[in-house]
Amino acid sequence: MLRRGRRKSIIIFVPLIILGLMLLLKMVLVLLPDERALKLVDKFYHYEQQGRFSESWELFHPFMKEKFPKGYYLQDRAHVFMNHFGVETFTYTLGKPKKLKKWRPTDEGRKLKNVYKVPVIQSYKGTYGNFSLHQEVFVVREKEKWFVLWDYQS
Repeated sequence: MLRRGRRKSIIIFVPLIILGLMLLLKMVLVLLPDERALKLVDKFYHYEQQGRFSESWELFHPFMKEKFPKGYYLQDRAHVFMNHFGVETFTYTLGKPKKLKKWRPTDEGRKLKNVYKVPVIQSYKGTYGNFSLHQEVFVVREKEKWFVLWDYQS
């Protein structure tokens, strides 16, 4: 009788393990990329918030690096936000990532796959008062690397 009891528990236990593994696999394949996209955008704006523009620039997609050579980006980013707006830093909030089937950074650009759109709100307190900048930031995974992009479509 003990043997039959063990057999019943195995019959119940094995499907539960398989179901658990299937749910875990789904989380890894579906939820993890959303989380990775969100973490990359958070890392990017954390660097920006600290004025570590060299490190945030490194997270850009090659398209963005072409658009903003490193030296230019470092100088201009600090100049515009810190000097013109009269702010020392900012706070930011991130929205929920949304997966896009295909997206392109410019009207003529190539279509990218594995793209996530993350809404970002940067809040500033500066010489000209308090203001917020709302921007959709895009994250793409190419060749197992994750990159930040901005939208330049018309």
